[in-house]
Amino acid sequence: MPKYLIAFNDEWVPMHTPDELRSKGEASKAVLADMTEAGVFLYADGGIDASTAVFNVVSRGGEPVFTDGPFVESKEHLGGFTVIEVADDEAARYWAGRLAVALDWPQEVHRFPSHVEEIIERQSPEASAPRES
Repeated sequence: MPKYLIAFNDEWVPMHTPDELRSKGEASKAVLADMTEAGVFLYADGGIDASTAVFNVVSRGGEPVFTDGPFVESKEHLGGFTVIEVADDEAARYWAGRLAVALDWPQEVHRFPSHVEEIIERQSPEASAPRES
């Protein structure tokens, strides 16, 4: 079964009071409990933003090089995410919709590739070339 990432960027979420955040947390936990009961829940976490970036790492000459803080300036930062395993895009839509309603902020959904060949195919020049009819 395919796995899906349901995520939101921190910048998509307006400022909330502590009580509002607690309420959103309880609402999302209820959806995660339903996901667990349905057998589709794999993992979730959140509360991350630019201030939680610890370090980045790149490869130079075959060795890891670490730098404190974020790697690049970015206007968007992942705020939280949930990973589910469901039969198809429709099921992923259902659960993403439940989270969007519970949290009242946008969610973005990605389907993880099932194997490396799918990634290679998607990134090949032929994949982006216009198709003849």
